Amino acid sequence: MKRKSIIFLVLALVVGLFSGCSNGNDSKSADSKNDKVVVKIGAAAVPHAEILNHIKPALAKEGIDLQVIVLDSEDELNPALQEKQIDANYFQHVPYLESVTKEKGYNFAVAGKVHVEPIGFYSDKIKSKDELKDGAKIAIPNNPSNEYRALALLEAQKLIKLKSGISNYNATPSDIADNPKNLQFVEVDAAQLPRVLPDVDGSIINTNLVLEAKMDPNKALFREDSNSPYANVIVVRKGDENKKEIKTIVAKLNSEDVKNFIKSKYGVAVVPAF
Repeated sequence: MKRKSIIFLVLALVVGLFSGCSNGNDSKSADSKNDKVVVKIGAAAVPHAEILNHIKPALAKEGIDLQVIVLDSEDELNPALQEKQIDANYFQHVPYLESVTKEKGYNFAVAGKVHVEPIGFYSDKIKSKDELKDGAKIAIPNNPSNEYRALALLEAQKLIKLKSGISNYNATPSDIADNPKNLQFVEVDAAQLPRVLPDVDGSIINTNLVLEAKMDPNKALFREDSNSPYANVIVVRKGDENKKEIKTIVAKLNSEDVKNFIKSKYGVAVVPAF
């Protein structure tokens, strides 16, 4: 009996030893999984989500699980950030952000800028701006910052002149001081601008919408140049811009690899802003 007891005790010790080793390995495995930081970024489908998806493999190597969220409407992306459904968003430029912040009271910060989508003038009816007739109808975005942007583009082409003193990126056709061709303006939701193109003499359209509509951005009669102040930015809740994972993501987005990706994939439609 004593011999059997000793054998049983030895077996119990061996089982306990292996059990302890197993538990230690399981704990280490769980800790490894917990080391990966999940970051959810809400983005416009094109080119924003495509650019983010391009850097996902590189971020994974640095322990960041980047999850790219594309919502039904870009208008939902700032509320989603405010309500902590996402950690950052990437779809807007600073003038637009300033405009909606004034209206909604968001407490956001810009973590970094990535690219410019030069807004351009498109037409199915004319081949150059010189063919615009007296009273021609021009469709422009109806949100404040992009409406000013469209009018400023027309002013740069000497088709209109805006009132002096406009400095807050807000202007409507009522702020036009001189309109020699008597251009008529149709204010349209930005997402609908490609669809109304057949019904007007021309539309001023954001390039991401041009790409989503499968239009050729090279067919713009004229567009903003690379000095545009409308760089698209990574936006976070105030204070989060200092988080290590956010800084890492911005660094990847501002890399030579991303610059080459943007140039090769989008050509004139998207211009790196770094």
